[in-house]
Amino acid sequence: MNVAFAAVVFAPSLVFGSFLNVVAARLPLGRSVVAPSSACMHCGAEIRSRDNIPLVSYLLLRGRCRDCGTAIGWRYPAVEIGTALLAALCVLKFGLSLHALAAAIFCAALVTVSATDIEKRIVPNAVVLPAAAVVLALQLWRDPSLQWPLGGFGAALFLFLAALAYPRGMGMGDVKLALLLGVGVGKDVPVALFAGMIFALVPSVALFARHGSSARKMAIPFAPFLALGGLLALFAGGPIVHWYLSLS
Repeated sequence: MNVAFAAVVFAPSLVFGSFLNVVAARLPLGRSVVAPSSACMHCGAEIRSRDNIPLVSYLLLRGRCRDCGTAIGWRYPAVEIGTALLAALCVLKFGLSLHALAAAIFCAALVTVSATDIEKRIVPNAVVLPAAAVVLALQLWRDPSLQWPLGGFGAALFLFLAALAYPRGMGMGDVKLALLLGVGVGKDVPVALFAGMIFALVPSVALFARHGSSARKMAIPFAPFLALGGLLALFAGGPIVHWYLSLS
């Protein structure tokens, strides 16, 4: 039954992913996400309704603006398909439930801040903080437990101390993202933080191998790696913790 529900939520989630693209494009520029209508970021031509169908229009237009021919960025299809797939996975794992709703909102926020951090090196407060509040409320509604607020506070405090120790490598946006991770996965948040740091080591090592000591001055977006850690904790945090504890 969960497979059928997951299939049903896929298409609406593509549409929501299209809205998240508007959020990712406009919030870093300080623009409204409501008005004006969507337009090409290069030539300013308003996007027609037939060219605004999530994923389908991108494929039909071969990734280019109909008016000026400028390439449409990778972010647009990636955010749409990522949002839809993750929402479907949430329903597949948690069923049609408050847990699935909280997880889907959590995933949508992670997709959005990953896109903005990669493109603009920004983790918008207007995405992270409202998402954290909504996810926390849903988690407490379905499971009144201290693990959700304590997870958020503990994760944010941990990265805040890390940011104080190494401000060049981590910003306050990452600290607020840790808050979202904590309220989203609760007691499994150490998995998210540890995995995020491990994932971030891959590009860091590659930069050091290529540029040597000068790589220390090169910043990499940390939010996508924390987001990957958060997804790992959401979908497999329990088994990972159980496996780790079984080693001792």
